[in-house]
Amino acid sequence: MSLILLFDTALILEKSILVIVLFLITLGVAAYSTYGERKVAAFIQDRLGPNRAGPFGLLQPLADGVKFFTKEDFMPNAAERWLYILAPGAFMFVACMTSAVIPWGTQLTIFPHPVDLQVADINIGILYVMGFTSLGVYGIMIGGWSSNNKYSLYGAIRASSQMISYELAMGLSIIAVVMLTGTLSLKEIAAQQTGFNWNIWYQPLGFLLFFVCSLAECNRAPFDMAECETELVGGYHTEYSSMKLGFYLFAEYINMFISCTIIATLYFGGYNFPGVDPGWLGGFMGPIVLFAKIFFFIFVFMWIRWTIPRFRYDQLMHLGWKSLIPLAILNMLLTGAGVLLFEN
Repeated sequence: MSLILLFDTALILEKSILVIVLFLITLGVAAYSTYGERKVAAFIQDRLGPNRAGPFGLLQPLADGVKFFTKEDFMPNAAERWLYILAPGAFMFVACMTSAVIPWGTQLTIFPHPVDLQVADINIGILYVMGFTSLGVYGIMIGGWSSNNKYSLYGAIRASSQMISYELAMGLSIIAVVMLTGTLSLKEIAAQQTGFNWNIWYQPLGFLLFFVCSLAECNRAPFDMAECETELVGGYHTEYSSMKLGFYLFAEYINMFISCTIIATLYFGGYNFPGVDPGWLGGFMGPIVLFAKIFFFIFVFMWIRWTIPRFRYDQLMHLGWKSLIPLAILNMLLTGAGVLLFEN
């Protein structure tokens, strides 16, 4: 009995350390994504970008963090107080929770104890991610409504209708991957893509649909209608300041980071790469490969933002309902036919 208790305590301690490390990495990637966004924009627009805070501007995210913490935190007189305070934290919490089921590698060998690089290996990992992703809209809706500002409310309504529209096509594209792999576990999906046996070769249309829907789910350009400055001032977080605004902005970059991670895991082999053993260097090679793919897709997200103009709202809804959903259904039917054909 004491051995079982000792094992459980060690497992809880191991998972707690992994959660803390993952949380710090997520915040670090989100913070330096703001720096990367400015540098990519500067490169595309033939500018220098941040270059004052530290060498090459590398301390700019820290300066931004200090600014958010020290700015005046005001609240509109007509705001719903507790909901106004709760909304940014809820949005941030949901964004952080989605990383719990992602396999960041195989196993990490530490003195010489093997540590699984996944917080929770549940057999419905994709449903978990989709469930928490759909909850993110509540943080936006509550924040936009509780501010008692018409621009914030319009931004929240746009965000909610946009997420509902594009989640359908995203879910249908994921169903095709599930049909192909036969599992809902992200760990199993990643493990099946050893070498160059990536799902992108079997699901190119599904990947394209998922990628476009990810841009919309993250409110990234050209789908950033929820915070369209020319019409809505700042969108659903117009009335927020200080670290409450920082939570909203950080959560958006965390969502982008997690979306890129899911794309790499579902379609590009996750921690696998041809000719590279993910267990090499004591298990460090898997996370290195995965993060290289993640940073590439983050760059593509940023590249698209500073290249493609914003859609009109009617164009955005038209694309979601009349183009992406029919294509996702077609892709699902073709995948089902292909699976049945090759099984027989």
